[in-house]
Amino acid sequence: MNLGLSVAEALIARLRARQARIGVVGLGYVGMPLALRFAEVGFAVSGFDIDARKVRAVNEGRSPVHGIADARVAAARITAHEELDAAAECDAILICVPTPIGPHKEPDLTAVRRTLAGLSLHLRPGQAVGLESTTYPGTTEGYVVPALRAAGLTPGVDGFAIYSPEREDPGHPERTVARVPKLVAGHTPACLEVAKALYGAVAGSLVPVSSLAVAELAKLYENVFRAVNIGLVNELKRLCHAMGLDVHEVIDAAATKPFGFMPFRPGPGLGGHCIPVDPWYLAWKAREMGLATDFIELAGRVNDAMPAYVVGRLRDALDRRGRTLHGARVLLLGLAYKPEVPDTRESPAVEIFRLLVGHGATVEYHDPLVPRFPVTRRLGGTAPELVSRDLDAAMLGSYDAVVLVTPHRAMDLDLVRRHARLVVDTRGVLRGGAAGGEALQHPDMKGDLAGATAPANRGAEIIQA
Repeated sequence: MNLGLSVAEALIARLRARQARIGVVGLGYVGMPLALRFAEVGFAVSGFDIDARKVRAVNEGRSPVHGIADARVAAARITAHEELDAAAECDAILICVPTPIGPHKEPDLTAVRRTLAGLSLHLRPGQAVGLESTTYPGTTEGYVVPALRAAGLTPGVDGFAIYSPEREDPGHPERTVARVPKLVAGHTPACLEVAKALYGAVAGSLVPVSSLAVAELAKLYENVFRAVNIGLVNELKRLCHAMGLDVHEVIDAAATKPFGFMPFRPGPGLGGHCIPVDPWYLAWKAREMGLATDFIELAGRVNDAMPAYVVGRLRDALDRRGRTLHGARVLLLGLAYKPEVPDTRESPAVEIFRLLVGHGATVEYHDPLVPRFPVTRRLGGTAPELVSRDLDAAMLGSYDAVVLVTPHRAMDLDLVRRHARLVVDTRGVLRGGAAGGEALQHPDMKGDLAGATAPANRGAEIIQA
């Protein structure tokens, strides 16, 4: 039997029998649910993370990720490590590390490169190395395959390079790897077969594609599609404000068409690890090939400009009250990037915070899911970390304005409406009367607030932004 087939078949047999050990690098919102899923279907699992707090939590049976119960982590018995030495014991190693953008909107693959450099010291024949992080087409071919070769392995023969992009939706327990179709691709046909055996045990269903680049581009396109449509609806929002129309009523009316339309909701800008980042990954790759992606980049610029638009709407509302941003006391509601998660990555609230401070405002925040937030260079200072303020009637009345950026179910919006002086609502959740609950469901947030209710209009002046 051909050596390549024998090594691949031996690994596939171990995977199908669930006798393989799975390694997951990065125990965050993507890696931790994936590690748990493999453990829960019978695999031995090793976790790796440079954050000592996450490693300690997992080893003590505690969850390092919001929304995952401690009991589930304790039952999984995942062995976590700060160093990659134990990767040699794993039959498949899946990389789930951040892939942000740099200061000039260029891909930052630092975490991927460092992980692969560390792994190459511990790889052995018969292992598969897979990437789950979102990235541009050519990354797996350009980084994972060379890492296998650097370890003395021949990709597709005694080492297997695969790509299967994550499709996690934090805050939505129904949208997990166990339920969502999983794209899988391999460097060679043997690599693809290994990928199918690996993910077939844990995914809702498999969608094999012809190449690594197809899977990488498909993942980018999923999120670029969202970013472009959100950019369109954010432009529509600005037009509606200028015309004195309710953008959400316009969207609701259009959404009654049963074909050819998909509703997206406007907001204060994009946040999270995918939608604000992926368009720039694709635009960068296109420029590398001498192509322009005008449509995609325009949507990116529109979405990036939304925090400034929110601040402008606040400034105009204060002007009408004889106030200025300089010296104003402003409370932000919600520092997270989406409802029901504590994740602040790329959150538009942070940019709104920075802009307000730049205009001379005194800014504080309330977010029941983000009790503390360190002041970073993006916020322009080295002051002590920010602490979430508790809401009460007297406190709300002491601010010149409240900016509702990201609502959570635990927020008392009725209290806000009754006791704040001025509220700038960036999500449309306070529009209308008590029957405004439908405005709380926003497809562009990859989540909803279906359990919340919009309070009746009783006190604050409400400005949509």
